[in-house]
Amino acid sequence: MDKNELIAEVSRCLKTVRAEYDFSQTQMASILGISKKSLVETEKKRRNLTWPECVAFVTLFSSSSILQNSFGGEMSDMMKAIAFNDIQPIYPKTLGGKIWWKNIREEKGYRLQQNIISSHYRILDSQDGRIISSLHKSVIMPIFENLIKEEDK
Repeated sequence: MDKNELIAEVSRCLKTVRAEYDFSQTQMASILGISKKSLVETEKKRRNLTWPECVAFVTLFSSSSILQNSFGGEMSDMMKAIAFNDIQPIYPKTLGGKIWWKNIREEKGYRLQQNIISSHYRILDSQDGRIISSLHKSVIMPIFENLIKEEDK
């Protein structure tokens, strides 16, 4: 999933999340800082949210069961993978992926995991610290291999 695909999918969820929270269109538009016209156009699938609107929406409604079920749990990990596509920030520790993640490979204290819904990848260290997240296995595999090789030295 790339940024545009994520934005399109989040935009499709907007109306149902608004209903989940029992907000009117006027209230939701105010919450997101967009015009009611833009909200209506998004709900009618005539426009997608912009990236900043998408980030705000996902952040403000992170506990939405609609979003969590559509994207495989808390979305912040996937949002970071997309936002930091070619950048490697230092991430805080995770809970180890007990619900939404499957282990693809585990070796020398490192775990390569894939989200069971969104299919993005991450590498965790032995203390459940996230090393990197990526949308592409071809990007994350060489990093995983290098981490294992470094352990051999």
